[in-house]
Amino acid sequence: MTMAAIGTLAPRRSISPWLIAAAVLIPTFMEVLDTTIANVALRYIAGGLSAPVTDSEWVITSYLAANAIVLPISGWIGARLGRRNYFLLSIAVFTLASALCGMATSLNALIACRVLQGLAGGGLQPSSQAVLLDAFPPEKQGSAMTMFAIAALLAPVVGPTLGGYITDNYGWRWIFYLNVPVGLFALVMCSSVVFDPEYLKVQRIKLRDHPQRFDALGLGLLSVTMVCWEVMLSKGQEWDWLGDPFWRVQTLMVLFALCLSALIYRELKIANPLINFRTLLDRNFRSCCIIIFCAFGVLYANTTTLPGLLQSLYGYDATTSGLVLSPAGIFAVMVLLIVGILLQRGVDARVLMGAGLVTVAAGNFWMSRMNLGIGPWAVVWPRVVVIAGLSMIFAPLNVAAFLQIPKELRGAAVGLLALLRNEGGSVGTSLAQTLQERREQFHALRLNEGLDALNPAVAQTLAQGHQFFMKLTGDGPLSQLMTLKSLENLKNQQASSLAYFDVFWASALISALLVFLVLLMRRAVAEKGAHLAAE
Repeated sequence: MTMAAIGTLAPRRSISPWLIAAAVLIPTFMEVLDTTIANVALRYIAGGLSAPVTDSEWVITSYLAANAIVLPISGWIGARLGRRNYFLLSIAVFTLASALCGMATSLNALIACRVLQGLAGGGLQPSSQAVLLDAFPPEKQGSAMTMFAIAALLAPVVGPTLGGYITDNYGWRWIFYLNVPVGLFALVMCSSVVFDPEYLKVQRIKLRDHPQRFDALGLGLLSVTMVCWEVMLSKGQEWDWLGDPFWRVQTLMVLFALCLSALIYRELKIANPLINFRTLLDRNFRSCCIIIFCAFGVLYANTTTLPGLLQSLYGYDATTSGLVLSPAGIFAVMVLLIVGILLQRGVDARVLMGAGLVTVAAGNFWMSRMNLGIGPWAVVWPRVVVIAGLSMIFAPLNVAAFLQIPKELRGAAVGLLALLRNEGGSVGTSLAQTLQERREQFHALRLNEGLDALNPAVAQTLAQGHQFFMKLTGDGPLSQLMTLKSLENLKNQQASSLAYFDVFWASALISALLVFLVLLMRRAVAEKGAHLAAE
């Protein structure tokens, strides 16, 4: 190393880790918020840009696909550009792309801007998490993970609420314009307090003196894999999955399997992989990857299913349904703070994760027992239980995941875990929609079996309905048609409600099964003096 290079490693004045945390969590919250905030505005976006509602789903798909491409390689990019430079560049481009999204005059332009936004946003989560872990001393890293959990968990929870309020009161464009002042403030603040630690500077100098070949083939395979995956999840139900007569889903599935297999094979064979799958050799990290994938799938399934239930069957508007979901965020913060204290006191992360998964299962099972005659608070409390359980999982999982990972692999591990967290949300959203639609068809057919003229309850309902509508219209045939129509509407309403409740039941089952993975993990305690920093 040259003397000039060594001179750049001069120590800087000490900056409070809490100030650094406040700075880096702003863009993290902003980026995760954008994964759900536009969900409730898709119909408004389609109408405003004169596009079909089904095509407006690409606004979500394009963002998630671009985000997924960058997430696993963020550690590689940060090591070569410098983590601080990459973090600030990501904030700046994300803010610019948000402004362009708000100014879009066509759906194609909006999708292009969302791709740019997703590419920039992909570097924010891993970078901010790594900055937090390096900023805090080892004994305080449980608190650092708790703060990161607050941002990463609350953002998708409040996204639909905030998106619904902004859309109803100011218009869908302000969903994107909101990021501009927040992004500029975050850029100024982070540029003042975020700096690369010494070991990253040494690593960057070594890479500059001995440059390594970029894995362009790996990036190409990763891009095709992620694009096929996101498009398949987003459009699979619309295209009838494996029943697609145009073979779009089948083609995407084959391409995904081939490219993923080739990607894994290549990354395990080369010396400088783009995605280091060797991190999965650690038993705790492997279990944590599966748990975070499924847990965020359950979170997003719950977060997208519940507003649909409230708006379609309970008659709530976007703002009101968002308000029903909001109280859970308050309890989430309280639970996260308690979990942070417990981690600092040496409580085994496995205990907290297991308790959290059982709580999530209980909350979802409670939701599956709801009916159409309940008030808002009967929805609020089960939702509080679900989000409280997820809050118990997130911080302990991050501690357990990185505890045994070697320092030189932590950058790759952070990116891979962030990718699986994001993709879990995509899978949860898609599977919840598919399950709801398929189970609605199932329940409608089962309810039809009992609706025949020989059923005394049906005969009585038809007689009472005919009498009621005769008083209103005085027309016998019309009254008969109106009675049959009201009975059909009631059947469809019940079938739809049972399908929604089945989604919650499936979420409860998945959460309960994940407890067995926790039992397979090694003891994970954030002991004082243990180094958990990630690149």
